[in-house]
Amino acid sequence: MEKVTAEKAISAMIANVGSVVVGKEIVLEHLLIALLASGHVILEDVPGTGKTLLAKSLAKTLDCEVRRIQFTADLLPSDVTGINFYNLQAGQFELRRGPVFTNILLADELNRATPRTQSSLLECMEERQVTIDGQTHALSAPFLVIATQNPIDNQGTFPLPEAQLDRFMLCVNMGYPSVDEERAILRRFTTGDPLNTLQKVVSQQEIVQLQQLVPQTHVSEEVLKYLLAIITETRSNAEISFGASPRASLQLLKAAQARAVIHGRDFVTPDDVKALVKPVLAHRLILKDTFRGEATRADVILDHLLANIPVPTELSLGLK
Repeated sequence: MEKVTAEKAISAMIANVGSVVVGKEIVLEHLLIALLASGHVILEDVPGTGKTLLAKSLAKTLDCEVRRIQFTADLLPSDVTGINFYNLQAGQFELRRGPVFTNILLADELNRATPRTQSSLLECMEERQVTIDGQTHALSAPFLVIATQNPIDNQGTFPLPEAQLDRFMLCVNMGYPSVDEERAILRRFTTGDPLNTLQKVVSQQEIVQLQQLVPQTHVSEEVLKYLLAIITETRSNAEISFGASPRASLQLLKAAQARAVIHGRDFVTPDDVKALVKPVLAHRLILKDTFRGEATRADVILDHLLANIPVPTELSLGLK
């Protein structure tokens, strides 16, 4: 995919989603990073901050198949993956495909499902395939899971286990809008819902081509050393019981490469790594003497780590 075409496709996606969602440019960038790097993302914040709206806006922007699952406590694994049923008229078993057979899966309130149902997504997210009654079925590319969850409402929820959290490349908080942004939201939605008129601007083939650019993005030895220094510090920090795993370091590298592509570069900079440390690592860390999922404290710890790790200069990167 030519550079001009790639930049055009990315700009089209950002502008299209921006016609519905006010602000949230960084959150949208994180969603695009997950899409290009073949990862998955959790959107987390209090109700009403636009998690589902943002996910739906991105989904409608892409000319891909999109499905949504409202996760509840009575949802079964077969409701997610599908089931083989006996067709009396045909006299044989047939596969009834579940919602995971799609390109973009919106997993709304994922933490309201039981652990058994949550785990039905593990194989889909990691291996891009589904096994039903011993038979494996491949999922089509691209495949992106956008999950939402409410961090403050614990009644009737089942916190995601570490193994499940580790499958998500990014965990992003939406945050409240500024006063000016909220005024624009009220104006924009006064006469109707712009989501209903949103058009598809990027094809499935273009997304796959963009994904192919990510592993081709150059990573210098200095940037790689910087990334590994951050990962190593998470494993020796006194406030962290279990630091980032090798999977986490690989996810951080892929995310940094995808960010470089989005910003029109064919090489990764230290800023790409630094910008993604918290959304990639914070939800993976297990802290000492704290409740699970205390992301705010994890962010503070990571900020402290970043402040004490030397950043490679342009001279050391060979940019001058």
